[in-house]
Amino acid sequence: MEKTDSSVEKPDPYAALRFWEFRNFTIARLCITIAAQMQAVIVGWMIYEITKDPLSLGLIGLAEAVPSISVLLFAGHITDISSRKKIVLSSVFLMTLCSAALLIISTDKFEILNSNKLFLMYSVIFVSGIGRGFSAPSFFAFVSQLVPKETLPNAITWNTTSWQTGAVTGPAIGGLLYGFFGAANTFTVIVIFWLISVLLITPIRKKPVPEITGIQSLKEKLTAGLKFVFDKKIVLGAISLDLFAVLFGGAVALLPIFAGEILFAGPEGLGALRAAPSVGAVLMAVYMTRRPFTKNAGKNLIISIFGFGICIIVFGLSKNFYLSLIILALSGAFDSVSVVIRATIIQLMTPDNMKGRVSAVNSIFIGSSNEIGAFESGVAAKLLGTVPSVIFGGTMTILIVAFVAVFSPAMRKLKL
Repeated sequence: MEKTDSSVEKPDPYAALRFWEFRNFTIARLCITIAAQMQAVIVGWMIYEITKDPLSLGLIGLAEAVPSISVLLFAGHITDISSRKKIVLSSVFLMTLCSAALLIISTDKFEILNSNKLFLMYSVIFVSGIGRGFSAPSFFAFVSQLVPKETLPNAITWNTTSWQTGAVTGPAIGGLLYGFFGAANTFTVIVIFWLISVLLITPIRKKPVPEITGIQSLKEKLTAGLKFVFDKKIVLGAISLDLFAVLFGGAVALLPIFAGEILFAGPEGLGALRAAPSVGAVLMAVYMTRRPFTKNAGKNLIISIFGFGICIIVFGLSKNFYLSLIILALSGAFDSVSVVIRATIIQLMTPDNMKGRVSAVNSIFIGSSNEIGAFESGVAAKLLGTVPSVIFGGTMTILIVAFVAVFSPAMRKLKL
């Protein structure tokens, strides 16, 4: 009679959370995400109330993406040659100041601010984009110094869960607070969340700076991340898939229009719509802590982004608020799978002394494409109309995934 191997242990779903520094960082990441998502909802609603122009919503993304992209390669280089904790704290502090500035602008107590409110809001968003440019590579690289390498996949999943949980609660809290208490009180709560994150990160011990081997010029150091990504075809393929999905499939920038003019849900409904994708994402991320999808990573990545594209098309066609919520939640579940797989690929295949620079390249492709995708959505909505632009974006996502599935057998067969 054949015996089963009792030595095979199930993966510990809480492995990364057993390290207190990672726990602190994860809770701080949750507070940061709540603050950023609340701010995105309020800023989008306020600017659309002023302009009534869908293009103005796209310009919010562009105002943040331009400075973020501009500093990313430099930020990645700085992350790899200096204290990652210091870069994390500096970027969070800068974004705290930006939220405080938006608080002052929203009070309506200064006539000179009221007459230039739109320009000032875009200016603050521009400055916050610089902070985001430095936070992306430093956050990514810092995580790998908080847990052992064998625990990294679990840490990535929990990091994603933390982000998605904040993305669920942030828009809901932001929409409700704005609807019942106004912009100034909402921005006060946002600033408090930023300050809590600073208090959580501060006790984490300073980590050693990874040694960079070889003699390189500044240009070579700045572009090393680009060279690494383009040399590693699997990394490039994973990043590219998500890039086009985010670029064409993002309907988030147009949610104020859907909430106000198509689904008639108001600011409270906007908060729910913004939160819905992350509800699905959190549920999926928690599921993946117990049953990781990394064994057939390539196949699962392709399926998840294809499903995301289908969801975007159905959302564009929906006229029912509750159906839209369900579809957005499903899109978030698909997106969560692709995010975890892509981050795991990059973390495991990148040397520690290059993680800042490679993460910077990843942010140029993915993180900033959220804002560029928002701009694309605004332009497409202006030219095609809101609903046709969303359907177009979802269709383009499906076509790109189908192309990769057919012509990239290495991606289909990837296992981690």
